[in-house]
Amino acid sequence: MSTDLIVARPEGLYCPPGDFYIDPWRPVARAVITHAHSDHARFGHGSYLCAEPGRGVLLARLPGISLDTLPYGQAITHHGVTLSLHPAGHVLGSAQVRLEYQGQVWVASGDYKVEADGTCEPFTPVRCHTFITESTFGLPIYRWPRQAALMAEIFHWWQVNAAAGRASVLYCYAFGKAQRILHGLLRHAGDALSMPGPIVVHGAMTNLNQAYAEAGVAMAPTLTTADLPARSPALRRALVVAPPSAQRSTWLRRFGEASDAFASGWMQLRGTRRRRGVDRGFALSDHADWPGLLSAIGATGAQRVIVTHGNVPVMVRYLCEQGLDAQGFRTEFGDDEDATGAAAPAGDLADEAAGEPTAAPHPAAPPEPAA
Repeated sequence: MSTDLIVARPEGLYCPPGDFYIDPWRPVARAVITHAHSDHARFGHGSYLCAEPGRGVLLARLPGISLDTLPYGQAITHHGVTLSLHPAGHVLGSAQVRLEYQGQVWVASGDYKVEADGTCEPFTPVRCHTFITESTFGLPIYRWPRQAALMAEIFHWWQVNAAAGRASVLYCYAFGKAQRILHGLLRHAGDALSMPGPIVVHGAMTNLNQAYAEAGVAMAPTLTTADLPARSPALRRALVVAPPSAQRSTWLRRFGEASDAFASGWMQLRGTRRRRGVDRGFALSDHADWPGLLSAIGATGAQRVIVTHGNVPVMVRYLCEQGLDAQGFRTEFGDDEDATGAAAPAGDLADEAAGEPTAAPHPAAPPEPAA
């Protein structure tokens, strides 16, 4: 009989001794949810458990579910398995799931990033024997600029467009990325009066923005198109924050001449920028880049690593070369950045300069489990 604390089943990642699932993609009785992106949080489960800060966004996306929450770091025991949730730094309420049973400690990361962004609790490494990690951007070419530098670039692009009398349309994911941009621009400008113009958001972001605001996240003030007359001069100075689905929609016509851009980690690839057909690309990601993945894995002290989604073969091979026991799990987790990026063509990758991976430090012996 397997002693693994988490195994891959058709319904999702399953904890046999605890009899519950983590981010299941098919209906189950008990689901622990790492965060509210649609590939990790779905309708149909009997009961849900998430981190307390994620309550608002999860209910905004899955209204009516039976939901319990747990503060970060607080442990509960179910069928002998001690479970606690720890910050993943991905989006508001995102959590790593720590399981302890009969002396073994496993951590399932969900999605994560290691740079703090001001909109959610920063990633906290959790020591464990086995670490289950994502690998969305698990290639050496992915190395993100600092967030402050990216916000300065977005702000300058908006300033130049506003001075020329054209709107700035910025496509980004509605949950997580949009709120991070609104927070980052406010931090960069200092106050709303220093903005080049109004910020207009698509209706798909309204409820999520409200959930972030209720959680105490400071964001630049926003308007909807209903707040501005159809021919308002302010539209020609606006920053328009919209989901990718709005590209080439009739909704955008009211802004007239505009420059457009896309904010996603996939914008690191020139081929993706070309296919998107936008004027600018900003490599802003809510996932860890290659150095971030390696540093996070190293900080856990885990000697066994399981990779769930993204560039699984590359990450598994590299970790094995570093002396770790690494393998992959087949999952149905997708890409919350942009559907076009989930499988970047080989030609696009060949266009980029890919440096050699650098090793992540690991201890010589398994760590002592941390509470």
